[in-house]
Amino acid sequence: MPVELRKRKAPAPAPEPPTKKQTKVSKVAAKVKETVKGKPAKPVKSASANGSSKAAKPVVGDIVALDGFGGEIETNDGEKTTLKALVDESKSGVVIFTYPKASTPGCTTQACLFRDSYEPLTKGGLAIYGLSSDSPKANTTFKTKQNLPYPLLCDPSATLIGAIGLKKAPKGTTRGVFVIDKAGKVLLAEPGGPAATVDAVKKLVAEDEGDDAAKEEPADEKPAEKSTEEAKSTNGEATEDKKADGADE
Repeated sequence: MPVELRKRKAPAPAPEPPTKKQTKVSKVAAKVKETVKGKPAKPVKSASANGSSKAAKPVVGDIVALDGFGGEIETNDGEKTTLKALVDESKSGVVIFTYPKASTPGCTTQACLFRDSYEPLTKGGLAIYGLSSDSPKANTTFKTKQNLPYPLLCDPSATLIGAIGLKKAPKGTTRGVFVIDKAGKVLLAEPGGPAATVDAVKKLVAEDEGDDAAKEEPADEKPAEKSTEEAKSTNGEATEDKKADGADE
């Protein structure tokens, strides 16, 4: 019988090498795939309590947008409030000192130092508040026992404490002080011990008083023209002062 011969299939042609354009597309696709898996190329900024992107802690000279800044807090009397409301109610600005825990030794020292300096610190229109993550009950007990003349603010979620840059990770409060004026300008923002926080505010108040005194001081009347002999004498004294300054250097 005749044998039937089957035709063999022709071999498939070898694939052409990828072009530069195809290679670039493949790399982009791989990068997108990696991002979808949870490995983004750039970190995403986390949201703050007021819904905006997390910003760096405020520093002296910054102008803070007070609307929504720091979220809602509560006074030791149970009244809801915000930093904006406190600033609006003040005459010239707000002083907030932070403390880790009510009725502990260091915090008691700090609160009492602000108590003892309350009159000179507030005579220029600044309002003083203590701020911690304690409950209204704990802060009321603290305020009553130490006879504090200013309100204590309760921030259990640490929204305001974090916004002013004095939150301690992962949980806690850094002792410090924050001062802001009516326009939202940060005048003081720093951590510090019980005495250091009070001294920082005293220095700020003293500088403000000095500026105000300089503004109120009347301008000197124009002096009469000096005689030739007086002018010579004055020039001689000035020369001697310069020599003395040079000797001290």
